[in-house]
Amino acid sequence: MNSLNLGILAHVDAGKTSLTERLLHAAGVIGEVGSVDDGSTQTDSLALERQRGITIKSAVVSFALGGTTVNLIDTPGHPDFIAEVERVLGVLDGAVLVVSAVEGVQPQTRILMRALRRLAIPTLVFVNKADRRGADPDRVLREISTKLGVPAAPMTTVDAPGTPGAQISAILPGGPLTEVLAEQDDEILSWYLEGEAAPRQRLLAALREQTAKGLVCPVYTGSAITGAGVDLLTSAIRDLLPPAAGEADGPVSGTVFKVDRGAAGERLAYVRMFGGTLRTRDRLPQGRVTGIDLFSEGKAARATAVRAGQIAIVRGLAGIRIGDTIGEVPARGAARQFAAPSLETVIEPGYPGARGAMLAALAQLAEQDPLINLRQDDERQEVHVSLYGEVQKEVIEATLASEYGVPVTFRESTTVCVERVAGTGEDFEIIAKGDNPFLATVGLRVEPGPEGSGVTYRLGVELGSMPMAFMTAVESTVRETLGQGLHGWQVIDCVVTLTHSGYFARQSHSHGTFDASMSSTAGDFRNLTPLVLMDALRRAGTRVHEPIHEFWLEIPGESLKPVLQVLARLRGTPRVCEPRGTGYLLEGEIPAARVHELQQQLPTLTSGEGVLDSVFSHYQPLQGEQWTRPRTDHNPLNRKEYLRALRQGA
Repeated sequence: MNSLNLGILAHVDAGKTSLTERLLHAAGVIGEVGSVDDGSTQTDSLALERQRGITIKSAVVSFALGGTTVNLIDTPGHPDFIAEVERVLGVLDGAVLVVSAVEGVQPQTRILMRALRRLAIPTLVFVNKADRRGADPDRVLREISTKLGVPAAPMTTVDAPGTPGAQISAILPGGPLTEVLAEQDDEILSWYLEGEAAPRQRLLAALREQTAKGLVCPVYTGSAITGAGVDLLTSAIRDLLPPAAGEADGPVSGTVFKVDRGAAGERLAYVRMFGGTLRTRDRLPQGRVTGIDLFSEGKAARATAVRAGQIAIVRGLAGIRIGDTIGEVPARGAARQFAAPSLETVIEPGYPGARGAMLAALAQLAEQDPLINLRQDDERQEVHVSLYGEVQKEVIEATLASEYGVPVTFRESTTVCVERVAGTGEDFEIIAKGDNPFLATVGLRVEPGPEGSGVTYRLGVELGSMPMAFMTAVESTVRETLGQGLHGWQVIDCVVTLTHSGYFARQSHSHGTFDASMSSTAGDFRNLTPLVLMDALRRAGTRVHEPIHEFWLEIPGESLKPVLQVLARLRGTPRVCEPRGTGYLLEGEIPAARVHELQQQLPTLTSGEGVLDSVFSHYQPLQGEQWTRPRTDHNPLNRKEYLRALRQGA
């Protein structure tokens, strides 16, 4: 049987979990459609999800559709949990992007569609809530084309939108569909220009082909609550989205996109197989496979193997982490699609004796969400966690209290900046010369890289000029050291080149014992590299960049003037101000550090009617004084302090 790994994605409250329930009901997996409001849905199983009515963790549930097993992955819609979505994207064969017929295209909708298009994931759009008051499917269809920038192919029409009796009908192939498909098909374009009707089967074949290649997005309208139009969407999932590829008898290749904990505290790895077959008792670098659960008919059932194209829960891999590869590296994976968290906070135990329990609990949470990015400052006895937003902070606090029995408090969130290299700088230290205390020669050049390129490491010396272990030690230390630049922030988008290398070969005494005092080790290179790199970085110079958010703000008409005044004070820059009913829609940019302050003032400014959405847009050079962050390493910017810390830690 074929497999199709299908993601359901949306802006929060667009109705994707309700759609998941409706699809499972239509497939006969559940006898009654669950309610988000009542906390009775299949995929929102966490107590916090049921309490808040939002999806926090991605969940997998399956159903049969014709001759295909659909592994349906429900993802969070709230931007604070975008990391969950990112991990899922790399394992999808297709997606359904849910858009509200009332609210239309929203900030998260744009971000998700950009990621889907970058990865060329075949996507269907479902315009939900056609039965809700204020629904305007025609307006939303226009927004899909203009705001999402995708060639949208309308596949349905709606009678009586905005009423409980809204009825959905399929559009017969032709008309608008022909026009959209003609953009990528010369034969259909010829028929279209000559005013001839293209054959129905030819249009359907072109639609299937272009959808599979991500060249067109078929748009369906309906209501997940009433079920209107869901049958047409289900048919489209079956007919238009391509099943998973991969050979079950090929080399084993898979990726871990989620890690959870079982009842006994054991790690459960959610694995998507891209090739080959993984069996119980197989040995992997992360451990031996002791159990496999395959998803079938809404449940995970024990199996002896998981094959190419399938998703399974794999047990026994004690060393497994999110993003780990199973066997060979897959041709496609979950590369970074979204920005890193732009906030961080200090988390403190509720009482002094709970620090150890808090650290252990946070370590487990970091297994499930590595972007929490635990950062310990031993000097100040502080633990920092990274955040996408204030809701995520509340969820972490509630999770630690309810699941681990650890009460915690948070300090006020602060903005996470980055550093970019301003120029070119070089430095080197030669073995056994000057005040170099290490048996290593390291020279490094640092220069700016293209925006979005991350850290690029290059060799300016012969690969065989020293042992590979020493080469690896230099590169890994460079990447680690750049986590804290001249001002304490992560250095991004730069090129580092190894310009000098040298070592003392292994020396032994006459009786054959190794003499570390005369022989270079990988530790010499790990210890010297931060000093050389920071001196090169100091010569190049860096500039702090702060995160900027794009915002969408809906306000009543009488609030326009006071809101604009507050935006100006908060360094917000409105680019668009357009009438929306009796109010206005403002779009623009605002520093991430000011978003929370705007959110706090909004209820007073708008008499409780204002609605604010914001998402990370880009980094912008900080004007004036450069913000600094306290260091948590041995501070290679201060040679004496650094060497003293190394001696004390030896």
